[in-house]
Amino acid sequence: MTPHTTLTDSVVDALLVDSEPWLSCDDCFDQADTAVEGLLTGERDFEEPFRVHLRACGVCLEEALALATLIAPDFGLTEDQAQTRVTAAAAT
Repeated sequence: MTPHTTLTDSVVDALLVDSEPWLSCDDCFDQADTAVEGLLTGERDFEEPFRVHLRACGVCLEEALALATLIAPDFGLTEDQAQTRVTAAAAT
């Protein structure tokens, strides 16, 4: 039998996040390189479907953060600066 898990307020909030306009994880992954690079260069913000998806999908957000960490030095940023930019852009 599967053990019961207590749903915390943060888990419930995450399940109820509005994810419209919809973007699949595959599409998000395909766009991640361009989106994160554009954000770190300051050329553009995340497009709405990408941003909304990151807000609703912790796995894709972690992927974007990992990518930002890897390429941060290419743009003269620390890992923390790059991660802060991604986190802020996904939250707006």
